[in-house]
Amino acid sequence: MSASDLFGSGSDGQPGVIDEEHLRRMTLGDRGLARELLQIFVRQSAATLDRIIGHDPAAIAAAAHTMIGSARGIGAWRVAKAAEQLECVVGEGNEKALDEAIAALKSASLEVKAAIDARLADPWRHISDCA
Repeated sequence: MSASDLFGSGSDGQPGVIDEEHLRRMTLGDRGLARELLQIFVRQSAATLDRIIGHDPAAIAAAAHTMIGSARGIGAWRVAKAAEQLECVVGEGNEKALDEAIAALKSASLEVKAAIDARLADPWRHISDCA
């Protein structure tokens, strides 16, 4: 997976793990703010996933809703979609669908976390962010 697959456009023309253009618009081009939002997202998504695993339907629905907003804020469309799916199935009483939706959200969240970690650890990106 190339850097452009993680941020910006993927090799197939689809948005990357994080939509860089959306993130740039949301932060008005402030790279420091973008880094800060990405760091917050990583912390918040971990806490939100903790609130989802093994909890009651109301807590799961509330956590999924929180995750939708957070993911949309940084352009993590796959996470937002997975959280929307979880929010839809949580009240259905279908344990298999619920488990699958939780697994999909966890997978998408881990993918975004890896992309953010790679971005924040890249010293060249950091240097260019200071310009």
